[in-house]
Amino acid sequence: MPYSTKKLFTKFLKWRYRNISNRTFIQIMSLIVGFLAGTVAVTLKNSTYFIESLLKRGIVFSENQLYFILPTIGLTFVYLYVKFVHKEPLQHAVSSIIFSLSKKRGLLKLKDIYSPLITAPLTVGFGGSVGLLGPAVKSGSAVSSNLSRLFHIDAKTRTLLVACASAGAIASIFQSPIAAIIFAVEVFTLDLTMMSMLPLLLASISGVLTSYFFLGNEILFSFSLSEGFKLKDTAFYILLGVGTGFASIYFTKMYFAILSLFKKLKSPKYKLLVGGIAIGVMLYAIPPLYGEGFGFINNLLDGDHLKALGTTPFDNYTDNIWVVIALLFGITIFKAIAMTTTIGAGGAGGVFIPTMVMGSALGNVVAKVINNLGLGFSVSESNFTLIGMSGLIAGVIHAPLTAIFLIAEITGGYQLFVPLMITAAISYLITKNALDYTIYTKELAKIGALLSHNKDQMVLGLMEMDDVIEKNFKPIHPEMTLGEMLHQSVSKSKRNLFPVLNDDKKLIGIIVLDDIRPMMFDTELYDTVYVKNLMHAPPEVIFYETDNMKQVMKKFQDSGAWNLPVIKKGKYEGFISKSKMLTAYRRKLINYSQ
Repeated sequence: MPYSTKKLFTKFLKWRYRNISNRTFIQIMSLIVGFLAGTVAVTLKNSTYFIESLLKRGIVFSENQLYFILPTIGLTFVYLYVKFVHKEPLQHAVSSIIFSLSKKRGLLKLKDIYSPLITAPLTVGFGGSVGLLGPAVKSGSAVSSNLSRLFHIDAKTRTLLVACASAGAIASIFQSPIAAIIFAVEVFTLDLTMMSMLPLLLASISGVLTSYFFLGNEILFSFSLSEGFKLKDTAFYILLGVGTGFASIYFTKMYFAILSLFKKLKSPKYKLLVGGIAIGVMLYAIPPLYGEGFGFINNLLDGDHLKALGTTPFDNYTDNIWVVIALLFGITIFKAIAMTTTIGAGGAGGVFIPTMVMGSALGNVVAKVINNLGLGFSVSESNFTLIGMSGLIAGVIHAPLTAIFLIAEITGGYQLFVPLMITAAISYLITKNALDYTIYTKELAKIGALLSHNKDQMVLGLMEMDDVIEKNFKPIHPEMTLGEMLHQSVSKSKRNLFPVLNDDKKLIGIIVLDDIRPMMFDTELYDTVYVKNLMHAPPEVIFYETDNMKQVMKKFQDSGAWNLPVIKKGKYEGFISKSKMLTAYRRKLINYSQ
């Protein structure tokens, strides 16, 4: 920033501090953040659709054979961008935001603003079977984070504004402001108070208005409710809830299984090649897997399953409804595979919209099976298509309220509130009991970076180990005599604990002052007793790289110790005292609760 501009900006900040209250400024910022996040979402959507429209004629002209190479071309462009411009591996959008809120005080890099706007359209536009919501939320959150840094906003408020950005992006894409607020609360575990409610609401409204301004009254799903909830269909909605619950477990397990397979391919080029070919084959056999899949959902809602399926190698058999059901069920199975393959191969995209596509297919399958069993039952296939989406969202990302309100808002189908609640609740309960963590949170839980609505766990997750490690302990060598230890370390230390280190600075034991107190004044022992004869193992050891603060607290509880040594990269780093840790915990809790 040039000096003159910096000087003017400093004057503006001083004027702001004097004339605008912090609460008012946050509300203004939430409007701005919502607008910018909405603009990001619109840009992302339009650039992706532009690429898809350019390629559409070629796909039709080649009789779908172009599907074989398009994903590989898109992934190659992404690979080149990441290698020469981004210069670090792409991260899962929502998981990286949660990690930033937990461990980096809500700070996101400047390149996180523009990288999703480049990599996601290239991935999805060329056929990658992922969604745009995650990249939109990541880019919008990065805008919010960097604006917060520019205006010297504190970490707690920065967290709120990042959540506002996610609400603005979701409200813009789905035109569903209430679901956008609930998503921020459920996924980012934000406390919904009056202090946070108003900024989230303002950001959502701003995001929706931005979408209307750029896209007009364009609606995501062309759906009009023809049948409301019927009590006699309750058992079928329960059945759908069970089905979407197990489908959510399959989706999550398949995600991690395929990613683990791609991790075995060390070279990004091999990942690109294997993934691109695999996606191409799937697209040729099942065209609806191309891109996000909103067109597929709309066709199912319109009752046109043949248009939803597109041109497939099985067109000669689609007069048989059971062949159609089998093909739709195939989309349910392969959407998770195609999505994860895209991500594993190096593509950029989210998992939220693929869950909607998979849920819509499964809901439609369940309705078609019920209607064609010949038992005299009849249910609305469009209603089941909608409610299937809510079941998958609730199960896969553990966000049942988001699932309920999102589907209700984007379709105007509030008359389906009861079946939405039934299906989403059952799916969530089944998945939550089977899987402790979601696609977003599993890896974060391993490193202790997971945010939680449990205030104790949340505060422990926000604490940094570096803030509580103490290094003012005098180390001693195992070959030191008692006299050398007393003169060189004990007499110069304010602590009653001494780490014993070998020549490689590795911890091999500890000595507590109480261990040597009876012999401290017996000078005859000064030259005959060595440190190695007096030292003993610590009651527990903290490993810097693998232990999170929750595990550290448990080690204190189990060992009964007041000080525990920290080992970093195999070497002694310092000690953590229980008193300092509890003091830091109390301060963090007070700050978090305000």
